Amino acid sequence: MPRVVVDVMPKPEILDPQGKAVLGALPRLGFTGVTDVRQGKRFELEVHEVNDDVLAEISTMAETFLANTVIENFTVRVEDK
Repeated sequence: MPRVVVDVMPKPEILDPQGKAVLGALPRLGFTGVTDVRQGKRFELEVHEVNDDVLAEISTMAETFLANTVIENFTVRVEDK
């Protein structure tokens, strides 16, 4: 079955305390060279078929339920298996 992925990320102007916590922990764990971390959410939706109507419905789903569009952006994409 095809898979549609919705990635949800905080808008750039929104503080990301979880990302900052990860960024602070990385050097303590021996990882260097990372200058910023943003943490988001990923939703994987299995669908019977992918067409424009299905993608539009998933986009509406993301806008109304999966993401808080006041503080988050989202993208919808079809993932190849």
